[in-house]
Amino acid sequence: MIREHFEEIAQHAFDALPKDFTDRVENVAIVVEDWPSDDALGRVHADRHSLLGLYQGIPLTKRGQWYGMSAVSPDKITLYQKNIEAVCGNDEEELKLRIMEVLFHELGHYFGMDEAQVRSAMHGFM
Repeated sequence: MIREHFEEIAQHAFDALPKDFTDRVENVAIVVEDWPSDDALGRVHADRHSLLGLYQGIPLTKRGQWYGMSAVSPDKITLYQKNIEAVCGNDEEELKLRIMEVLFHELGHYFGMDEAQVRSAMHGFM
């Protein structure tokens, strides 16, 4: 699938997430890459073909009073297109649902949730 079409599906997936959830997201770049880099893999100890997404930044719960006192680069959520496509094939509805799941998961980390909290929250949503 061409990148632009995948990005359109990702935008629709983000827009389908709960509004009270997405309205609280600030200064987060959502990007699409084909595969995880070696650096990304080293951060989460995953293999190149299983990682679907990654949050990089300072979770809201870890930000002190100093945060934002000077210019701050955006946090980043990366969606790994080739891995997500490998799981979903060409079924666009399945792609949208999987991207929603990955975005929800990574945004959970942005909000400061650990893996168990993210899974619990996802269970209530998905």
